[in-house]
Amino acid sequence: MRSSRIRFPKFLLANAPVLSIIAVLAAVPPFITNMYYVQVLVFIGIYAILTLSLNLLNGYVGLLSIGHAAFYAIGAYASAKLSMELGLPWVLALAGAGAIAGFFGYLIAKPTLRLSGIYLTLVTLGFNMILFLVLQNWMSFTNGPLGIMDVPPPSIFGFVLSSRLQYYYLILALVLLTVLSMHRLMTCRFGRALTAIRENELAAEATGVDTTRYKIQAFVLAAFYAGIAGSFYAHFVKYISPDSFTINESFILLAMLAFGGQGNLIGPIVGAAALILIPEAFRPLQEYRMFVYGGVLIVMMLVRRQGLLGGRSYSLRWTRFDSAPARIYERGDKFLPEG
Repeated sequence: MRSSRIRFPKFLLANAPVLSIIAVLAAVPPFITNMYYVQVLVFIGIYAILTLSLNLLNGYVGLLSIGHAAFYAIGAYASAKLSMELGLPWVLALAGAGAIAGFFGYLIAKPTLRLSGIYLTLVTLGFNMILFLVLQNWMSFTNGPLGIMDVPPPSIFGFVLSSRLQYYYLILALVLLTVLSMHRLMTCRFGRALTAIRENELAAEATGVDTTRYKIQAFVLAAFYAGIAGSFYAHFVKYISPDSFTINESFILLAMLAFGGQGNLIGPIVGAAALILIPEAFRPLQEYRMFVYGGVLIVMMLVRRQGLLGGRSYSLRWTRFDSAPARIYERGDKFLPEG
């Protein structure tokens, strides 16, 4: 039998590209003198988690959700309330925010995932709009359009984050955990089931895949990750209001996913980074920078509709693997009917 132990020299060599990127991301920020640039990197991390969570639905399952900012908002408000009113430490508030967002994901997914196409898309859009109205008008809980101020900074084992550099390393750790956990999910039976559903739902059902159950699980997981991003955002900016979670925010996430490419773990991060850095790079143009932003998106959709890294599925070792339905049965791990 082959040993299951990891041989670290081979492991490091196989993952050298990814490990090199991580090393650069960890080493460069301390040398940045302008902390505004570090803040931009923090927002790239937040949107990377959000885009990865949306990719779980749109890219891996093939469900078009255009109301993902709703779960982002639920995570932000839940974390703020758990830490400010119940006095929970940030780590517990973070986990609670993800769990609450995941619960709302289940409530939306359970009755609606039997729908398909434009009907499911309209449900997610409607949920985002309804939640925005609730946040605007529930004065006793959300403080309405005035928002919630003085959200406490994260505290980890008594250490309170106080600088943008510390926030950067925290969001970098969260992004890495998100990527690693999603990589594990997408390379196991669960991930192969999602790929089968995306490629041909009828064929997946014929081989024994409980498509409804898997889609609900994917929806809950996507909402959970979005809630995690919302929790970090609330404690980073220390102020949240309904204006930060409008339907426009959902469309921004869709644009990031479309730009970077879906169906892999690298494209969403690239898309989030690019569409945050492009407006910043053209900030001196003031009102014209959004024309540049829109122009870049239009050119990308005309030249490469699948996005920069779309159409390919990469593992963390940057090797391409085929996502065709025939490959789902690799190593004899076939889907069998339940029971």
